[in-house]
Amino acid sequence: MKPTTHLLTPAGEPAGEGTMVKRSGVVTVGAQPLRVSLVGEGSGRPLLLVNGIGATGDLFDDFRVHLTDRETIAFDAPGVGGSPAPAWPWRVRWYARVVADLIGRLGHEQVDVLGISWGGALAQELAIRHPDRVRRLVLVATTPGVISVPGSPRAMAVLMTPRRYYDSDYLRRVAPTLYGGAIREHPELLLRHAHVRATHPPTPKGYLTQLSALRRWSSLYGLSRLAVPALVMAGDDDPIIPLANGRLIARTIPDARLHVVEGGGHMFLFTRASEMATHVRAFLDAG
Repeated sequence: MKPTTHLLTPAGEPAGEGTMVKRSGVVTVGAQPLRVSLVGEGSGRPLLLVNGIGATGDLFDDFRVHLTDRETIAFDAPGVGGSPAPAWPWRVRWYARVVADLIGRLGHEQVDVLGISWGGALAQELAIRHPDRVRRLVLVATTPGVISVPGSPRAMAVLMTPRRYYDSDYLRRVAPTLYGGAIREHPELLLRHAHVRATHPPTPKGYLTQLSALRRWSSLYGLSRLAVPALVMAGDDDPIIPLANGRLIARTIPDARLHVVEGGGHMFLFTRASEMATHVRAFLDAG
């Protein structure tokens, strides 16, 4: 990929010792261009990060700087940020096929995979359909699909539209209802995210394509056959994905462990990035 580079530091810290280099560029997989970013290239076992609906891979930056011992890979899903929307609506398995091919295009046979929310659904599908590409699986604040416990009606109504990506005032108003957890009491935690969201928003077509992909999707048909170790992380104050869904996924995957984040809303991976990175690292490095 033709790269651009810039420095990456934890939130609120100046560039200096410990600063990481982030390299971004476009990788074409089949006929689909994907904007991809790499941090810590060549360091340790690579970790692929898959974000939620409408969210650019750049939103992982405050999390990935706490995983300095390994390469992290993030990308914009088709229709988000620097990745153009597909010509027709995709199913989840088509997204999974493109991601599996992307792993190979980046020179890896197998990676660890972390998916959050919508990205957790895609990570499940990737592990089910392309198990040779996934060594370990981390599922964060995510759902098994249509057979699941629905979220708060108010939160789900907000989720039906990408307006929060285009209107920062609207995002501030709906964030406590939508995300819960620490953001309910401290909405300022979302300020950095709001800037990145506005800089790399999804297209309406891309957002609706991601939304429609989940309409009839379920992972329960395949989770019981997964042979990869899995860590399921779920918050007990998540208005979008209630904790019961994390419990169901963890019970269904044969080699899974469940980590419940007390007081965790939908965005706990980012609002408590250092703490969550410690848990993720311990799981990925376990024997």
